Amino acid sequence: MMRSLSMMLGLTLVNVIALQSAISQAADYDLIIRHGSIYDGTGGAVFSADIGVLDDRIAFVGGLDGARATIEIDARGKAVAPGFFNLLSHAHLSLIEDGRAMSDVLQGVTFEVLSEVSLSPLTPETRTLFARSRSVSEDELPWDTVDEYLKHVEKSGVSVNFATFVSAATVRSNVLGAGDVSPNAGQMQAMRGQVAAAMADGALGLTSALIYAPGTFADTEELIELAKVAVKYDGIYTAHMRSEGNMLLEAMEETFRIGKEADIPVKIHHLKAGGTPNWPKMAEAIDRINAYAASGGEVSADMYTYTAGATGLDAAMPTWVQAGGYDKWAERLRDPMIREQVKAEMAENASDWENLGYFAGPDGMLLIGFRNSDLKDYAGKTVAEVAELRDQDPRDTIIDLVIADGSRVDTVYFLMNEDNLKSQIKQPWMMFGSDARAMAAEGDNLKQATHPRAYGNVARLLGRYVRDEQVISLEEAVRRLTSLPAEVLGIEERGRIANGFFADIVVFDPAVVEDRASFDDPHVYAVGVSDVVVNGVQVVAQGEHTGASPGRAVRGRGYAREAMVQSAFKR
Repeated sequence: MMRSLSMMLGLTLVNVIALQSAISQAADYDLIIRHGSIYDGTGGAVFSADIGVLDDRIAFVGGLDGARATIEIDARGKAVAPGFFNLLSHAHLSLIEDGRAMSDVLQGVTFEVLSEVSLSPLTPETRTLFARSRSVSEDELPWDTVDEYLKHVEKSGVSVNFATFVSAATVRSNVLGAGDVSPNAGQMQAMRGQVAAAMADGALGLTSALIYAPGTFADTEELIELAKVAVKYDGIYTAHMRSEGNMLLEAMEETFRIGKEADIPVKIHHLKAGGTPNWPKMAEAIDRINAYAASGGEVSADMYTYTAGATGLDAAMPTWVQAGGYDKWAERLRDPMIREQVKAEMAENASDWENLGYFAGPDGMLLIGFRNSDLKDYAGKTVAEVAELRDQDPRDTIIDLVIADGSRVDTVYFLMNEDNLKSQIKQPWMMFGSDARAMAAEGDNLKQATHPRAYGNVARLLGRYVRDEQVISLEEAVRRLTSLPAEVLGIEERGRIANGFFADIVVFDPAVVEDRASFDDPHVYAVGVSDVVVNGVQVVAQGEHTGASPGRAVRGRGYAREAMVQSAFKR
């Protein structure tokens, strides 16, 4: 008996020693980033440190000479920063099609903010409308609510985090259709209810795109009423303003009015002064933003780092002809009398709609996206070049292409100037968004041209404007890409290198980082980013995507508040 007990104790002691040995040899962390120059996201001075990651969090920032990790990244000679935010992403569907988000993640983007439009909530009618406009089947849009959309994208497997706004135009389409009509009291209440439901589902706030039908049909009072709902859930209002050209300053005042009357923070999407006659307005626009902030208003903006924008040929036609959606638009354009009226208005420097075609001119309109294979040879050519090939007035070319392609035809417009762009970058409230999808330079994507901002918006900032031209410091650029967006959007525990924060981290070489995409050759990845970590998982290693998909849907503050209310109610 005693011998058996002794043997048992001996075996137990051996097991304990073996276990202790295994523990001593086990990793202290899941991942360690060593010897990096830390840009922590606050804008403060750079410092040298190691970073230890456990599960999905940053567990330690400091010296980790004796520690071990399952994965170790040597960041010697490189910058280590929080993962970057893309403040205006159109990856609403591309994240589902290809969750790797290659064009963005290879620039260090770890967070896609889906805004300007939203693909939820949907009714059967708007599902049909959106499927038609995006050339997808209705089965590819199977969700009804914002909650269902976020879960669907996350379940599809994504490499980056993402969040969505709810679009005023989507809510309007759900209740009113795509026509130029005003809501009655009951319809307005239904629209408010949809915004409330979206915010409770986790939308970050209300967004609008006011130069496009049907969003342009909303008056200021309608937007104020919807914004009043969003702010009850701690949301913000962000806008593609009603004008970025002739009526830029007036559109800005409308945005401020919405902010004041709804008592909601406002953010301006892709701030710009479009068209040569409007370039001098940028200084005044910046002054007005600063004055609004000084008066107590909460205001910020985002931009892309190029002097050309991209949208469709719809931005070269009056919005009244587009009412009701594409089919009614194309039907009107086939009417000879309406066609002549549209052509006359296309030639005018309008003040009641945003005529980007007038500002850019046929030589400054680059055609980049067709759905009709018979037209694809025109991709990469200007409207002027195509008009010459077809022996047409450029206005007839624009109209005929819209009809023949069955779409608005994706188009780049050369509208802005370099001095204004640099002035905008200098503003402490300025953030950055690609205004593009997140895509891979492969497959069907290569059959279409695109704006190089999809592949280079962040890298161009860090390379050209920070390193080469020293418009702002690297510390400040990192702040604007990380902690400032998190603060503006109300996203907690992201956007900084700090203990307890989610481990969204980018490692890059400030001397090498650069955009390589151009208008002539747009599908080219940026260089200089070696490693990217999302929620503690390495998605880029030594410049190559690992295929990992640790990205998550991130919900706005209204979601947590609604959960608390429901929990209290159930008690």
